[in-house]
Amino acid sequence: MTAPVEYAVAVDAYLGQAPLSTTSRRVYRISLAGWAWPLVGRPIPAGSRRRGAAPPIVPLALLDDPGIPRRLAEAFADRAAESDARTVNRELSALRGAVGWWQDLGWISADPTAGLRHRPPDELAAPLGAEQVGALFRLTASLREHAFWRLLYDSGAAAAAVLALDADQLDLDGHRVRRLPSCGTADEQPADIAWGVPTGQFLRWLLAGRTWGPVFVTGRRAGTRPSRAAAGNVCLQTGQARLSYRRAAEIFAAATRPLDPAGRGWTLHQLSAATQASLSAAGP
Repeated sequence: MTAPVEYAVAVDAYLGQAPLSTTSRRVYRISLAGWAWPLVGRPIPAGSRRRGAAPPIVPLALLDDPGIPRRLAEAFADRAAESDARTVNRELSALRGAVGWWQDLGWISADPTAGLRHRPPDELAAPLGAEQVGALFRLTASLREHAFWRLLYDSGAAAAAVLALDADQLDLDGHRVRRLPSCGTADEQPADIAWGVPTGQFLRWLLAGRTWGPVFVTGRRAGTRPSRAAAGNVCLQTGQARLSYRRAAEIFAAATRPLDPAGRGWTLHQLSAATQASLSAAGP
């Protein structure tokens, strides 16, 4: 294969042959596109600005420049300061995989990621306190976010389990997830999740009469022809895809950054653990 001139074309070639699922390929593409900015000495756009920003045009041969390892190291340190370890480690792994493939083809000779090391897993931060939760619920945010955050806080359930809920699983009158005969075995049943009356009202507003499909959906429509595996993650009424954990965590961290003295923002785990922590403090 002839070496391409542009980094973006090399990324397309790498992803075209990589044994990745559709979702993983999309995540890898976002990660690899993000590294284009530090390659030309520019900061990676933060938060939602990164998702819609067009990466700069970068010559692939630039990866052999002696100054690139330093630029990538600085960019990696910046990303580590604003994101969790799992995210930055995934982004580094994506770049390493692509660089290795390009080296094997002789498209580049150097490995600019050689001096970078994965971050150790983050320690679980302390659950949010009552004052922090109160400040969270006073934030200006969308109906979807407030419904999700309140359900997470009320139930103490894992964020992934809450995001996996479908509208037909919600017993809005009983304020809990119902048991569905169609779900088969106990292992296939939705998690035991319950909530209070105020949260129930937020859920009613959010669903607005929807009785099927994901409870929490993205603000954009899914692809025109979702695969059979992805069909269950798309609302057939609105065409919107299920909100992913990664995106929900990004939104939560960005929204709570002004409330966090450390300036990093809080995690969804801190919110879901807040109720259990308050019950333990109250005692029997």
